[in-house]
Amino acid sequence: MRCIAVATLVALAWAGAIGKGVPPPPQLGAAQIVAKNVEARGGLEAWRKIQTMVWVGHMESMNAPQPSMPFVLQQKRPNKTRFELMTMNQRSVRVFDGTHGWKMRPERGGSSDVQVFTPQELKFARDAQVIDGPLIDYAAKGNTVTLLGAEKIEGRNAYRVDVHLASGEHQTLWIDAATFLEVRLDRMSFSSSGMPGMATVFYRNYQTVEGLQIPSMLEIGVGSGKKPDRMFIEKISLNEMLEDRTFDRPGMPRRRTARQPGSAAALSATGRPPAPRSSVPAKTQAESEE
Repeated sequence: MRCIAVATLVALAWAGAIGKGVPPPPQLGAAQIVAKNVEARGGLEAWRKIQTMVWVGHMESMNAPQPSMPFVLQQKRPNKTRFELMTMNQRSVRVFDGTHGWKMRPERGGSSDVQVFTPQELKFARDAQVIDGPLIDYAAKGNTVTLLGAEKIEGRNAYRVDVHLASGEHQTLWIDAATFLEVRLDRMSFSSSGMPGMATVFYRNYQTVEGLQIPSMLEIGVGSGKKPDRMFIEKISLNEMLEDRTFDRPGMPRRRTARQPGSAAALSATGRPPAPRSSVPAKTQAESEE
């Protein structure tokens, strides 16, 4: 009976799409869509080999004191992240070691204020599904995926799927029906005051990096009525050596080590960060086919 109910809901979703004048793409099941998505992104085994990923680039935001802000995002399995952003020659840091999180903000006089993550920030970090997202190896992560239907996203057919994380959170993903790459993600977020809201991210300009399809630009806050923030990823480094102490509490004393070009320590206070030594120049799909 449960299977019949689910089938009915899916049929109604497709019928709703047709009734709105949206020609639906082929009727695939959720597992088929995920399998095609994994294949389009480079394959399951290729993603399983990626233990660390470093993004180097810049952010643009209407709410920032300067139009372009260099950043370095470091990620390490299973769920460690370190994000450094330079604004007006001052460094802000957000670190999550898989269990605890901290944020370091510059203060007047050159000092820095370090605070622990709020409970909402901790939940957001734990549910981030770093490096490969919620669909790669979704069953092993304890996630379940349900097809909600099909609709147009910026004029293109897309499958809309619900991802139920092991933590209990729900995320909604839109997957392009032609390329089977993610187009959009909606997930719960919280403001600085702790107010809940929906965060929308659009994935744009996919590029090929060592056989993997990775977006080179993210738009955050699309549909909020304000100009979205943009995250431009200029260099991507895969499996760069990142020690666990990289994700320690900011401001803790560390042993002196040689700076790695792709590390957060390489951020320049006056310009863009240099490219990671192990990074591979990204190629667009069109370039790779020539």
